[in-house]
Amino acid sequence: MEQLLQQLQEKLQKAYGERLVSLVLYGSAVTGQHHAKFSDYNVLCVLSQLGPAELADGERIFQWWRGKGSPAPLLLTETEVATSTDCFAIEFHDIKKDHRILYGKDVIAGLAVDDSFYRAQVEHDLRAKLLRLRQKAGGMMSDPDLLRRLLLDSISTFCVLFRHALALHGVEAPAAKRDIIRACAAQFALNPDPFEKLLDVREERIKPREVSANLLLAPYLDGISRVIAAVDGLEK
Repeated sequence: MEQLLQQLQEKLQKAYGERLVSLVLYGSAVTGQHHAKFSDYNVLCVLSQLGPAELADGERIFQWWRGKGSPAPLLLTETEVATSTDCFAIEFHDIKKDHRILYGKDVIAGLAVDDSFYRAQVEHDLRAKLLRLRQKAGGMMSDPDLLRRLLLDSISTFCVLFRHALALHGVEAPAAKRDIIRACAAQFALNPDPFEKLLDVREERIKPREVSANLLLAPYLDGISRVIAAVDGLEK
C-alpha cells in the first residue's frame, strides 16, 4: 500500500505543483478495516484552484489509479472543503475522525463540521441505498451467486451509514463492522444474523456457497428498514 500511495503522491505533485494543497487518505485504509477484495483506497485531493485545466492535468493519473482498483481521488478546492461540510456531513465526519495526511497542509484537523442537515443526509443515503439495492436485487433473484455478491458489496456502505445512525442516537460509534452490527441490534432491534453471515463470507470464515442469499435477503432488508425508521423518528 505504501509504495502505491507514494506513487500517487509523486504523480499528483508533478502534475499540479504548487496548486496541490493537500492529499488526504481516509476510509478503511486508515481505520484498519481495509479488505483486499472489497475495499478501496479513498483519497481526497485538495487544490488551490479547480477547473478544466486541472481535470486535464490529472486525467492520466486518475486513469492509472482506477486501474489499480480504487476510485479516482475526490477533487475539492480548499474553499470547498471549508464550505461544504453541511451537505457532506457524513463524509467529513468520517474523514475528520480517521484520516492521514499524505502530503501538504492538514485541511481537516481544524475543520468544523456543520450538522444542520446531518440527520437528513443519513436518512437520505440509507433510503437511496435501500432503493438501489432493491432495484438491483430485482434482476438477480434467480441467480444466487449474483445476489450474494450484491449483498456482500453493499454491507460496507450500510455499516458506514449504520454507524452514523448510532451517532445520531448518541451511541458511540465503533469502527469494526461486527461491532457496528451488534450495537445496531441492541439499539434498533434488528436481527444481526444476515449481516454477520455476510461478514463471515467476506472474512473467509465460511465459503460463499454456504450462504443462501435468497434466505438472507428478507431479514437483511428488514434490518436496514429498522435503522431507517429509527433515524426518521428523530426530531426533525
